[in-house]
Amino acid sequence: MVDVEALSSIPFGALARLLAAEARRHELVVPAFSSPPRTPGANRTIRRLPGGGVMVAVRVRDRGVQDVIDDLVEGVLVANGLAGQAAVGWRLALRTVLGGEEAMAA
Repeated sequence: MVDVEALSSIPFGALARLLAAEARRHELVVPAFSSPPRTPGANRTIRRLPGGGVMVAVRVRDRGVQDVIDDLVEGVLVANGLAGQAAVGWRLALRTVLGGEEAMAA
């Protein structure tokens, strides 16, 4: 698990790689991650790619670490078609590996 205090110094790429490794470990579909989104003003965009892949783009600038973590995790959930009750446990597990504050409080 990543120390929440240290997250502000970890680059976006490191967060994305850590999340991708955890998703892969659980045999979930791992989307490609990028920053920033192409759409002006968007905090997160998700695109389906030809061939079945998914691209999750997250805005990092001027946002809190927790918001970025939440968007990365939601991108994995969307890529795997997880919603509602099915997504609850996965959301907690994935946030925990990134040190998400909400997950830590649960």
